[in-house]
Amino acid sequence: MEQYYGIIIGATAFLIIGVFHPIVIKSEYRWGKKCWIWFLVAGILLSAASVVIDNLMVSIILAVVGFSSFWSIREVIQQEKRVLRGWFPENPARHDYYEARRKD
Repeated sequence: MEQYYGIIIGATAFLIIGVFHPIVIKSEYRWGKKCWIWFLVAGILLSAASVVIDNLMVSIILAVVGFSSFWSIREVIQQEKRVLRGWFPENPARHDYYEARRKD
């Protein structure tokens, strides 16, 4: 089974990245870039969990999800910029916030 670890981890990382893309978009839409703190907390917890888990495959997958959470901090900030450029829809409930940011 160990000979398949590489392909399993690669496929899992690919899927995790694919799942995080819409999570970032929806998080920024709903809560704005202030949700970056949730990604930080998730990244820290998942990375810490990966250190204490004995199962190698589970440990690696937790670390990949944890570091994808860390990367999502950058992405949620970039997502706000994409919304401000009009590439993604803005949340109408936060229209005033976006207008203020456009004036900066």
